[in-house]
Amino acid sequence: MPPVTDTAHAEGRPAAILIAGPTASGKSGLAAALARRFQGVVINTDSMQVYADLRRLSARPSAMEEAHVPHRLYGHVDGAINYSAGHFAREAASLLADIAREGVLPIFVGGTGLYFRALEEGLSELPPVPEAVRAAIRAQAEGQPTEALHAALAERDPEGAAALRPSDRARVMRALEMFAATGRPIAAFHGQRTPGPLAGLRLLKLFLAPERETLRAAIDARFLAMIADGALDEVATLRDRRLDPMLPIMRAHGVPGLIAYLDGTLDRDEAIRRGQADTRRYAKRQFTWFRHQMGPDWAWTAPEAAVALAEARLTYLAGR
Repeated sequence: MPPVTDTAHAEGRPAAILIAGPTASGKSGLAAALARRFQGVVINTDSMQVYADLRRLSARPSAMEEAHVPHRLYGHVDGAINYSAGHFAREAASLLADIAREGVLPIFVGGTGLYFRALEEGLSELPPVPEAVRAAIRAQAEGQPTEALHAALAERDPEGAAALRPSDRARVMRALEMFAATGRPIAAFHGQRTPGPLAGLRLLKLFLAPERETLRAAIDARFLAMIADGALDEVATLRDRRLDPMLPIMRAHGVPGLIAYLDGTLDRDEAIRRGQADTRRYAKRQFTWFRHQMGPDWAWTAPEAAVALAEARLTYLAGR
């Protein structure tokens, strides 16, 4: 995909702002504030907020929030679609080309590290897996614990298995499907990358890093607020669609436990506790991923200091 022209560079400002951080850290509020201050457009960089089905449970900006500043790539994908980082990279590249013509500042915000990597480094091109192969692998895997599937992967693709957590069912299945379709380990396709649409451009990159106890409390409180705001009704509608349980949306934080509650196999309080705990674990993984996978040019900041830091840096760049 061709990178966008760095028109912003000539104006003394970055080509884009990238705002990452763990869930419930205040990223969306920061992005909206900067969009209002610097004539920007907020672009979703979260793998669950792309879906139309889960506005509340994925903490998508409300309709009122979207009305105040432009938002893009939110809620535009049906839950039956297996949306990937590759889909995101292609849509972001097309969107950036439009934004460059409009002269507004793109502000990417979200918690999905692979999406941010796709914007700069690009992604490896994996060959498509035929649907018949995917269906056969999933039929074989049905009812098997993820650890057993991981062991089966280790026999076929030891390197790929070593790079995955034995509990990460989605990625284990993906590696098994790739091996079944091509006869080659998934790492064999990781060498060639097409640069992302922001490769080589000047960027302002912020990572919001709240205190851990504050974040845990915010996650738990927000999950309860989601339930009060109708998230359970969203999950009930999703459950009634009987989608493939391996689809990303069916593994969204809180969805499995709430479906179990709706099915009568889990009580409500336990379903909520599981959703909260799953989200807290995810936030911990987000911290770890960004610390080890992203470069030193990300500025880590406390959420309460983020607006002042971003404005100072943008003002400085604009004056250069």
